[in-house]
Amino acid sequence: MLKFVFWALLAANAALLAYGQGILGQPGAGEREPARLKNQLAPERISQLTAVEAKRALDEAEAEEASDTEAPAEPSAAAPSPAPVAVAPDLIACVQAGPFSVADARRFEARVASLDLAARQTRVEVPFQEVTSRLVYLPPNGGREGAQRSSAELKERGVENFYTMQGDSPLRWAISLGVFKTDSAAQKLVGQLQRQGVRGVRVLPRGPQVMRAAYQYRAIDAGTRIRLTTVVGNFPNAGLGTCS
Repeated sequence: MLKFVFWALLAANAALLAYGQGILGQPGAGEREPARLKNQLAPERISQLTAVEAKRALDEAEAEEASDTEAPAEPSAAAPSPAPVAVAPDLIACVQAGPFSVADARRFEARVASLDLAARQTRVEVPFQEVTSRLVYLPPNGGREGAQRSSAELKERGVENFYTMQGDSPLRWAISLGVFKTDSAAQKLVGQLQRQGVRGVRVLPRGPQVMRAAYQYRAIDAGTRIRLTTVVGNFPNAGLGTCS
């Protein structure tokens, strides 16, 4: 559109110039007289463009048109920003209680019901090792030769009830000193061996891997965590820790 206006004005200027010079014919009477020039409106605003000036004006007009096209439109009204959500800084993100056996899970649910946490409670299944026995042993140390040295040292200290473990397992060449059903019985043997001068004795709980129930609670305060800790304390195999 700007190009059309520019060339139209340029053509009009050329036509007026030609007409004034008499190229298009003899001008009318009095048209070239000084009186005609005095009757012109704002003659100081009229100027004749050279070819170079015309080219520069065209380039500036095209640049201005491209700038107007690429400029982003001003928004009519600023969109209101959402109000910030307040989050209590003292809330605990997640705690997990458990694991519980089937019977203990029912008892725990009954006791924790008074805390009114049903909306924040999630039950999950977690792996758990059911301990059915405890192995008292000396860890493997140096393969077969190490097991032979450990056996000789045990005999020197008066220990006769032991054997070297075989098989394809991490306990190959370990020295078994006894297997017990209760932890108290296993710890009693450990104390006896230490009095005889045997060092490095360990107790390994053994049993099948099963799944047990656990309970997660999210966005609770410190007071609720304390009350949960009290409830969980009534279950010997359970604990309360953090979760994601």
